[in-house]
Amino acid sequence: MAKEAWVDELPSVLWAYRTTPKTARGESLFSLTYGMEAVAPAEIRELSWRVKQYNSDSNEQCLRMNLDLVEEARERATVRAAMYKARMAKAYNARVRPRSFQVGDLVMRKVKASGPIEKLDPKWEGPYKVIEIVNGRAYRLQHLDGRNIPRMWNVANLKKYYS
Repeated sequence: MAKEAWVDELPSVLWAYRTTPKTARGESLFSLTYGMEAVAPAEIRELSWRVKQYNSDSNEQCLRMNLDLVEEARERATVRAAMYKARMAKAYNARVRPRSFQVGDLVMRKVKASGPIEKLDPKWEGPYKVIEIVNGRAYRLQHLDGRNIPRMWNVANLKKYYS
């Protein structure tokens, strides 16, 4: 596919995205918006049972009944999204190890955070000495010879140095 052809594919991609049920909500965006599942273009061409049984009088009556169900579906989707978010947070927090350093600790800093690296270059450099803690998660560092490093470093880019 050519780079310029994405414009032609966009409607199909958006249709697929909006009509596919999402894990977090348990519903598709289309069903949450319109209160019913979408009729795919292939169903219209081949006259599926949903298209064959269309009756304008009963359709309007069903739409009015479904109006109440739309709010319930949206509330269920909101609850499901909150539960999904809590599950994801719990899974993340189970793997994360909180790090903190004290003034005077020796640390290594991630090389990638200070600039690009080659494949076989070391991933960590140091040791450096922690000279100041800023907001609990950022640290000012110093070379062992006493020269200060000009910027602060986030705890995510540091690890303890064991000598």
